[in-house]
Formats: sequence, structure tokens, C-alpha cells
Amino acid sequence: MDSVIPDVTQLRALSHPVRMRLLGMLRTLGPATASQVARRLGLNSGATSYHLRQLAEHGFIEEAPELGNKRERWWRAASLMTSVRDEDVTTDEGRDATDAFHQLAVTHSASRMQAAAARRGGDSDEWRPLTSISDLQVPVTAEQAAAIQSRFERLVWEVLEEHPPTPGALEDGQRRYAVIVSSFPTEDEAAWEGSDD
Repeated sequence: MDSVIPDVTQLRALSHPVRMRLLGMLRTLGPATASQVARRLGLNSGATSYHLRQLAEHGFIEEAPELGNKRERWWRAASLMTSVRDEDVTTDEGRDATDAFHQLAVTHSASRMQAAAARRGGDSDEWRPLTSISDLQVPVTAEQAAAIQSRFERLVWEVLEEHPPTPGALEDGQRRYAVIVSSFPTEDEAAWEGSDD
């Protein structure tokens, strides 16, 4: 799978809501011009061009010269995924950049999930039951949590191998289906106090 592992400078450049959304659109919908992206995001083309140049400067997107002409500059994603792993971070600066990116990614995912929940009521009978959310909490050690996380990640990679993401138009009957895996330690809560019986 085509993926980029960003350094601290790249991660800071990507940790902007417009840039993250813009990169996601290019990865999902395929190449576009600054004007097309600006219309979709409700921004002016100058602001969009700036964000596109920032993403290009840091290696997330590239020009698609075969699509453009003297008046239009087309852009495409340089990779299909961004992998941010804690084991690649060795400095406080890197941890801060990773934490900022993670916070933005969580916010972005939460808004997508909220939008899906809002749309669910108007979805077709075929697709309506395929929007779901599950929640559970299990008592585990850090080692056991790592094993659980690894199992989820293996499953996600299997799905990606079976159904590789391809930018552009969909075939008849297809929809893009988001699978968001989230795992985290919960805030520790004290046990219930004894009853007064």
C-alpha cells in the first residue's frame, strides 16, 4: 500500500484542518485544480492554492502535468495514506507534533462519524444497517492492549488488500465505506464506594 511516514516538519505542515481535508479529497476523488477544490471547500482559490503549495512542498501532493494546461494546474495525492507511528518519534518536538496531528485526526473522524449518523435516517434500506458504532471497555495490561491493537490493524490491512482505495469515480452500486478503528486507554475511575446498608 502506498504510504508516507512524515517527519516532524511534514507533520506540522499537515496538521491544519483545511490541508488534512484537502489531502483526503485528493486521495478519495482523484486529481483536481485549485478552483475545483476551492468550490468544494467554500474557500477562495488563493487560499486553496496556498494550502496546495504547502502540501506539495512537504511531499504530500504533486502536480499532474498530463492533466493541466497553461491556465490550469492539476494536483494529485503523492500517496494513498499517511502513517504516523509513535515508534518513529524520538524527541519532545516530535511527540508534540504527533499529538497535534492525532488531535486533528480524531476531530476529523468524529465529525465524519456524526455526519454519517445524521444521514443514516435518510439512507436506503440496503445501506442503513451498515452504519454502526460499538463501544466496550476491557481490563488489560499495556502488553495485552498492544496485542488487541495489533489484531485490529491486521484486519484493517487485510481489508485494504482486498479492497484497495482507488481515487476517482465509483462503479455502479459502490459507495466509499469508512472504517475507523479507535482504541485508547480510558480515564481511570475509582471503584464504587461501599454501600451504607
